[in-house]
Amino acid sequence: MPVYIEPVFRPPSEARSLIFQITVGCSQNNCAFCGMYKGKQFKIRPVQEILDEIKEIPTRYLAEIDRVFLADGDALVYPFDGLVTILDALSNIFPALTRVASYASPKSLTTKSAEQLFQLREKKLRILYFGLESGDDLTLERVRKGYAAERMAELALMARGAGMKLSVTAIFGLAGRARSSEHARSTAEWVNRVNPEYFSLLTLFHRHNEPFVNSLDQCTRRELMLEAREMLSHLSPAKTILRSNHISNFLNLAGSYPKDRERLISDVERALRHAESYPGFLDEVPVYEEEYY
Repeated sequence: MPVYIEPVFRPPSEARSLIFQITVGCSQNNCAFCGMYKGKQFKIRPVQEILDEIKEIPTRYLAEIDRVFLADGDALVYPFDGLVTILDALSNIFPALTRVASYASPKSLTTKSAEQLFQLREKKLRILYFGLESGDDLTLERVRKGYAAERMAELALMARGAGMKLSVTAIFGLAGRARSSEHARSTAEWVNRVNPEYFSLLTLFHRHNEPFVNSLDQCTRRELMLEAREMLSHLSPAKTILRSNHISNFLNLAGSYPKDRERLISDVERALRHAESYPGFLDEVPVYEEEYY
């Protein structure tokens, strides 16, 4: 059976997926806002260990598994030949397998060529979860992302050109009050250019990132909602599903572009008007902390 070095994270949409932890931690574990893997030292697990875990899945479950998620933080960084071996083993043992997914950092995308990404896609690695965080370069520099927005767009477009689906994540409040508008507009422009299949939003929260969070002049709920409206007003991708259903969000949004664009903006404006009836609510900085890890 799979062996996990906890904590193990996965996207909400991978709740039904069987997880194999082919890397431990994140190869790009320097982002100031992110505390997911601060307690882990990055390493790549040997291919044979993963193959042994795949073979240990009880026979009665083999025909039921149709999705697999490869952990940890950016499993795409796994060496190409080893990743091919793992994907082949997954296809061979799980007859109902339809897709494999993983997180993909900008760094991990630099380790693969367009042709290699195409080959991985043909072997059922079909969707990559990509943390953009912001399309604003000054914000990206402050959070130590390590890559400018333009370079991340180039890498994301390479993956899309290889047939990969992309689920891109950005973070409300990441730029603080000072650059909230720039963060919103630049992020929207980035999404318009790359046109990912999915665009997900969460809100900055506490998890082993206190020095960064405390260094910000943090946005109030009102400012976060205005940031959301600003972002939605500039979003115009050709075909993208938007979600803000992460537990850190106090404002849930869901819709598809382009058909739901005006409705999504109206949803924010309606929520703002409704929140005005709760004195003080909009003027507070939301505080959400992970209970564990």
